[in-house]
Amino acid sequence: MMLIKKPVLALALSIVVAAGLGPVSSLAAEGGAKLQAAHNDVGNVASLQRGARNFVNYCLGCHSAKYVRYNRLGNDLGLTEAQVAQNLMFTGERPHETLHIAMRADDAKHWFGTTPPDLSLIARARGTDYLYTFLKSFYLDPSRPTGVNNTAMPNTAMPHVLWELQGYQKAVYDGESDAEHNAVHKTFTGFELAQKGTLTPQEYDQFVRDTVNFLDYIGEPMQLQRQSLGLKVLGFLLVFFLLAYFLKKEYWKDVK
Repeated sequence: MMLIKKPVLALALSIVVAAGLGPVSSLAAEGGAKLQAAHNDVGNVASLQRGARNFVNYCLGCHSAKYVRYNRLGNDLGLTEAQVAQNLMFTGERPHETLHIAMRADDAKHWFGTTPPDLSLIARARGTDYLYTFLKSFYLDPSRPTGVNNTAMPNTAMPHVLWELQGYQKAVYDGESDAEHNAVHKTFTGFELAQKGTLTPQEYDQFVRDTVNFLDYIGEPMQLQRQSLGLKVLGFLLVFFLLAYFLKKEYWKDVK
């Protein structure tokens, strides 16, 4: 696996300053957009490694993950301590530290009016399908301060920080005239690529899926062990049930 380190912390901070980032913790499906299936798999270690790379390069400049430690990432993602320090530790100094951001919460609240939310539990709070849909649903909107909007969360204050990868897309609507009320009802039908990004649509889909997969993992790092233990417990109970059943039949075989 190759982890690509990019000096994006300053860039991410400048984006937030320029955009006047508002609350993005309310990533609910307010727009009623149809959710797309993320099809993420937290058992895919290669995907988690790519997702960790994506997170530290494009998210960690503004959003922390304060419930996750670097050394835990290394153990779960099959990375050595040296690889973690070289490729993932942009803000931390020691492997046991958590994924925190450089700017202080007080400063962020003073500058932006709000503190960018921690993303440790965002996948559990919003769901992976929503996060996947949200990151793919930015479109050009000159009326917005950031120049973009989002069909999953209309009027979002979050800028499209992945525009360089995805490019810019336009929202396409079908309109129907309502002469009685002198109005036009528009129905969203899809997106149309207005400016190409550095990734193809298929590559960008995979980029987003890996990122969402990583967010799902950090929401509950123990989920694979929990599921494995659950299967073992169910197997034990099944064997115990069979033994108890046949023992009961043996005890009661002479009872009329």
